[in-house]
Formats: sequence, structure tokens, C-alpha cells
Amino acid sequence: MPQLSLLKSPAAVQAAMDEFSHLGRVAFLKRYGFGKSRDYMVRNPRTGEPCDSKAIVGVAFGKQFPNQGVLTAEDFSGGEMTVVPLLQALGFEVIRIGEDWTENEVQATVADYFEMLRLEADGVAFNKSGHNELLRKQLRGRSKASVELKHQNISAVLAGMGLPFIQGYKPRGNSQLLLRKAVQDYVRRHSAEVGKIVDGLEEVKTPAQKSYSAALVDAPVIEERRKLVAPTRNRQRLPRKLDYAARDEANRKLGRLGEDWVIGYEQHRLTEMGYPELFQKLEWISDTQGDGAGYDILSFESDVLHRYIEVKATNGGISSPFIVSHNELEFSAEAGSQFYLYRVFQLGGEPKLFILQGDLSSQLYLKPLDFRASFREYFQ
Repeated sequence: MPQLSLLKSPAAVQAAMDEFSHLGRVAFLKRYGFGKSRDYMVRNPRTGEPCDSKAIVGVAFGKQFPNQGVLTAEDFSGGEMTVVPLLQALGFEVIRIGEDWTENEVQATVADYFEMLRLEADGVAFNKSGHNELLRKQLRGRSKASVELKHQNISAVLAGMGLPFIQGYKPRGNSQLLLRKAVQDYVRRHSAEVGKIVDGLEEVKTPAQKSYSAALVDAPVIEERRKLVAPTRNRQRLPRKLDYAARDEANRKLGRLGEDWVIGYEQHRLTEMGYPELFQKLEWISDTQGDGAGYDILSFESDVLHRYIEVKATNGGISSPFIVSHNELEFSAEAGSQFYLYRVFQLGGEPKLFILQGDLSSQLYLKPLDFRASFREYFQ
């Protein structure tokens, strides 16, 4: 098997990167049978373009030793212990994916993200690919995929701050510290603008359609708990005006509209199940008795079994956070399998719904928000 350490020619590495630039990333990797680098890229000094480090080394070996030919992906291992020191020794810049963005690049990306978020809040259609292409002209040879990942990182930062994020960019963690600071700084410096975005997403609008077919979707899968990288003492604390989940909960008009939609959904569901007469017995508890029961709607699972429904409504996306009261949490454990949390999202457009059944404490990450203060404590 050829020894990787025999590669000593910077010219061979440059020739491999020139071919990479000429063919394009996808064609180059396909031609030589390499996958995309997961951790490290090498920068082409002529163009500034990042290239997949393992593929470049394998092809460069064939450039230096044409009689032996290009190394395949199975011929050697890539990464920090092999490819990285080799390329650095030959005088090339190796960059870790996602960690090498400059402050100017990060700020431009954050500003572009908030522009798209503002358009989404205003209900204005926009082209994410078009934004990606225009943004890349301001960056140092970034790929479309790397920009998309950075946008997903921004979504994760906003989700961690309790703020809305672009629905098309699912949150992905492991963002660089520079990005987290840039997002927090943007929110602080543009609090009025961010407040308008939150207001726009909370605006009470009658759903665009009342069709309940295909409205039910799977609930998000609870993800592995991740430790915050930033120290808790540096945690960004937002004014309550920007607390997206709390504002959703406080907006009673939005909540009532969501409950009204769920009542229509229940009529549809019971009719589909063959129990249309049970809809006449359905009770809107929060309307007739007020809050405090631990659920909003008393419906039916069958002619002898109740379904206790707590409704959480938002104009945001499927992953938007929401508030669960202590009373609701206790009741979900008490009612067990007869308790149903209906999470209605995209309420102002074409509403969708997912359902959590049973004790909520085993299905969600729950963080205490407030404490009841008094000068006397009673024990049971």
C-alpha cells in the first residue's frame, strides 16, 4: 500500500486543487470516489476556495506519482492525525469546518438571516437559494452548503434564546462562539426590529383554510440534551417583550383562535371515527369555566372515554417553544393516557397539528420560568 508520507510536492497539491476548481466540488469528488470532508478543508491559495482535504491529498499523490496513481478513500485515513499535518507541512492553510469564519462574514450572514426572518414575519415570499447566492458574493469562497449550515446554526442560537427562527432552517447546534455573540449582539442592537418580527409572527389572523385533512403531523423527536458551550453567566437575557414563548401564552386572542380551530378539528375527527353525535357533548372548558382546569377542551375518545385536550397555538413553526403551566403538567400526569396536548402551529396560514399524549414530563424538556413567593409555607 502506498505511504501517504511520501507526498512531498506542494505543486502536486496545487494541481489537485486547480482540478477541483475546474471540475467543481461534486464532479471532482465523484470522479475520484471521495465523500465530502466532515471536519477539515484545505484552502486553495489561488482562489480562496475551500477544498475537501482528504480528496485533495489522494489526488495529489497521483499527481506526484503518476505510475502509482491516485489514492482511493480506502487507502488511507483522513483527519487531524494524518492529512492535516501533511498539508500544513507543505505550506497550505487547513481550516476546520464551521470555525474559520471572520467577524465580517458572520455579521453579513446574521444580517441576511434577519432580513429573511423579517420577510417571513410579514408573510412575504422569498427565495432562500437566491439569498444564499447573493450572500456568498460577500464571503470568502463559501459553499452553498456551508452558508445553509451557518443559517441553521443561527436558528439554533435563536431557539436557545426563546426567539422565533426561519422555518426552513432547522436548528443545528455546535455553532462557533463568534456566531453566538454576533446573534446576541444583533438582537440587543436591533431590539425594536426584532420586537416587530415577534409581533408579526404573533399577529392574530384567521386561518387561511378550515380543511382538517392532513393537518395532523408527527411530533418532533426529542433531541439529546446538549450542554451549553457558553458559560451561564454570559447568558443573554431578553426583555419580556422579546420572550416569544411567553408572549404566545399571554396572547389570549391567539389562544382562543387556536382552541376554536381545534374544536373544528375535533368535529372532523369524531365524524371520521363514526361518532358524530359525540361532538354535541363536547365542552369548551376554558370558555365556560375559565382557566385552571388543566385542560381547555373536553372531548371524547369513544362513547365512554373522555379526551382531555390542552391547546397550545402559535403562528410559528413546529419547533417553536411554548409554555406549560404547573397545573397543566400535574394534570397530564393525573389524567395519564386521556390527556392530550394539541400543538397547533402555522395558525395564521395553513394550520398543522401534532399531539402529545399522556404525562408531559417524559416527553419534553421543561425549564422552570417563575417561582411563587410567600412568607409562609405549608407542608402536606
